[in-house]
Amino acid sequence: MKEIDITKSEFVPKHIIMNEDEKLQLLNEFKITIRQLPRISVNDPVIKQIGGKIGDVIKIVRDSPVAGESVYYRVVIRGL
Repeated sequence: MKEIDITKSEFVPKHIIMNEDEKLQLLNEFKITIRQLPRISVNDPVIKQIGGKIGDVIKIVRDSPVAGESVYYRVVIRGL
């Protein structure tokens, strides 16, 4: 059976693993710690698909009819 790439679905927003420089810039910009970010499980299907690891910060870009696009950030954790 062929595996489905869920990241290609129009219903799944774009998930991007941020590099260390981007992560530090985000935390400094908002004056927060990584523990203050919302969480996403390492077992989430999209996180598995993109190769996310515990401690990674994921930038999630959603289409928005009002703003054009909206950006959310999540930190990958062991499980929820």
